[in-house]
Amino acid sequence: MKSILTTASLLAVTLNTFAQVSDTTRFDFIDSVRGVPITPTTSGFTLTGYVEAYYTHDFTAPKTNQERPGFLYNHKRNREVNVNLAFLKGAYVGERVRGNLAIQVGNYAQYNYASEQDLVKNIFEANAGVKLSKNTDLWLDAGIFTSHIGFESAISKDCWTLTRSILAENSPYYLSGAKLTYNTSNGKWTVLGMVTNGWQRVKKLDGYSGPSFTTQVQYRPSSNLTLNWSSFIGADRPDSLQQGRFFNNFYAIVNPQGRFGVILGFDVGSDRKPVVRAGSDQRVDGGGNYVWYSPVVIARYKTSDKSYINGRVEYYDDKRAVIIAAGVPGIPGFQTTGYSLGYDYAVLPNALFRVEGKVYNSKEPIFEAKNGLSRTNTSLTTSLAISF
Repeated sequence: MKSILTTASLLAVTLNTFAQVSDTTRFDFIDSVRGVPITPTTSGFTLTGYVEAYYTHDFTAPKTNQERPGFLYNHKRNREVNVNLAFLKGAYVGERVRGNLAIQVGNYAQYNYASEQDLVKNIFEANAGVKLSKNTDLWLDAGIFTSHIGFESAISKDCWTLTRSILAENSPYYLSGAKLTYNTSNGKWTVLGMVTNGWQRVKKLDGYSGPSFTTQVQYRPSSNLTLNWSSFIGADRPDSLQQGRFFNNFYAIVNPQGRFGVILGFDVGSDRKPVVRAGSDQRVDGGGNYVWYSPVVIARYKTSDKSYINGRVEYYDDKRAVIIAAGVPGIPGFQTTGYSLGYDYAVLPNALFRVEGKVYNSKEPIFEAKNGLSRTNTSLTTSLAISF
């Protein structure tokens, strides 16, 4: 860790020496729409940063429980002040080349990168790209990226709600590999294709030969509507199980610049049933697929130039525990509805205070409670995020 922080400090000094720093992570409640390409306003080196501190109080769990339920990976710590995500990012933008390097710390890195090699656990982004055509917005990039799948990211201030939806927590936050991205000249279409090391993996899964593939098609007919379809084709199981995965993410962002806006999202995926051993040297194809899906609706209302209120209703159905296991003996799957209500206030243009109450309601008693197991879980989260 000491060497990583030293590297980040040297990066900051170097970039600050050679370029004027511009704030590319500046808050903009009106225009923060996940997935819309951002055209850099300056060329050369820039240095930016982000820090989000938070406190979560789980009213259901025993007081001694230090972690939130297992299907959550952000704002994970219970009843303690902590840092969800902090990073320092250096970026270079030229006429036909670009690159990003961001070093991270916090609970997001701790829990989302738990299976990665130590050397990459503190890398939020590390990629380089070249523009393949002088007159066409066609880029080839390679490295470690924040995921294009979904309308929510790990950077809370870019999302409409303080905490992430269940579907966002259980689909890729980051991807590694190489991708082609094309944006039309009128700014209405983005088409992306990527060869990746796997389902949220920098290090390829042991026993999986890969690679996997992911795509994105996004259409923005106007500033009031964004339509998106992203997909993943590959596997997140060893080759011996022959469990191919096909996953789709759909969403529509309606009226993000208006006083009232809505996000409609839907994830659906399937894993082929595994090949099982029927005898000492015989393997039998399980046949068919295990399917999971999740719809979500998020709405927000602008109460003033500095504040919003937001609400969310979601449902996650994974009966065969492909993505989420209940973690309770005798309960094989996960079927849970979630509700949240939040309030956001911009203390300063680059400082955001947020508070959110959330309730989960499960079909089965899966949440650890003070007196056994409960079908519901209630929590309150507050956060303060700054960008620079």
